[in-house]
Amino acid sequence: MTAVILSKQYVEQREAGYWLSGSRVSLDSIVYSFVRGELPEQIVQSFPTLTLEQVYGAITFYLSNQEVIDPYLKQGEAQLDQLRQASSQENSQLYKKLASATKNQ
Repeated sequence: MTAVILSKQYVEQREAGYWLSGSRVSLDSIVYSFVRGELPEQIVQSFPTLTLEQVYGAITFYLSNQEVIDPYLKQGEAQLDQLRQASSQENSQLYKKLASATKNQ
């Protein structure tokens, strides 16, 4: 007789973030791909260390916990914006050169 797994954990919380269990792939990466409209099969191609089951499990986890995950994602976006602003102020000459190079293309 084959044993049946009744429950499987696809996402774990560690280092103040959410990660796919047993991997270095963040839940954020999967959610943003999913929200952009990528199919689970496409997401697996972007993250070849994951199985299709893991991706579906992560999406299911997200859909079941949106009330917690959406604010977590927004907080991460706000932190990234703060880092960008601080970096552009600290490296204003570099950003001016980059902007100038972009205009010339």
